[in-house]
Amino acid sequence: MVMKRKKKAPHIGQLNERSLHADIKAALLLPGDRCEVMIGRYVVDIVRDNLLIEIQTGNFTALRRKIMDLSGRYIVRVVYPLVLEKWIVKKKSGDDDPEKRRKSPKKGRLIDIFKELVYIPELFINENLEIELLLIRMEEIRINDGKGSWRRKGVSIVDRRLLEITGHYLFRTVEDFRRFVPEGIAVPFSNSNLAAYTGYSVRDAGKVTYCLKKMGVIREVGKKRNALLFEPVNPAD
Repeated sequence: MVMKRKKKAPHIGQLNERSLHADIKAALLLPGDRCEVMIGRYVVDIVRDNLLIEIQTGNFTALRRKIMDLSGRYIVRVVYPLVLEKWIVKKKSGDDDPEKRRKSPKKGRLIDIFKELVYIPELFINENLEIELLLIRMEEIRINDGKGSWRRKGVSIVDRRLLEITGHYLFRTVEDFRRFVPEGIAVPFSNSNLAAYTGYSVRDAGKVTYCLKKMGVIREVGKKRNALLFEPVNPAD
């Protein structure tokens, strides 16, 4: 699936969100979809029949209560962008300044979703909850205004814009997350074993096993010295 960024008219709620969120929302809209709909006490990004679509470009913690409440009555799909390619556009102070554009060396990986899933892994036991991982190209607009992070030497990030959606992964059930347990790995395995087998860092492997354990995809079966050991859970168990 390849969707190019397209121009759009402003809509309700756009002024309160960064361009990336609004751009993704516009790219996902299908004929008949409703946008910015009040469901109970929540505003939902997209309503498609009985499917509620929530686009989250930041921390999943903010969605916890909303997801818990809505997934009891509706199918809720959380859409999260994974940045495969990022261009950094730097300006001195304003829109009229000349731009410097460079490609970031950082590239997203599929397991990066676990950086957010660690906040809500147990919620995915609910059959009404889905997550769609969008693979995107984007650009990040920075201005040297002296107000940004010291790590960026005062440069502020003022906007993020979608360039292209190049693909997606849809996880409808916890069983779809079983792909993160390599078929050939020796069982039981530790975080270090998983890291060595996949090329993940041990820290990232720990996030994967933490989430998969909460989801019921793997279980803890003991320890080897101080390392926890895991094995896959048979769905028939």
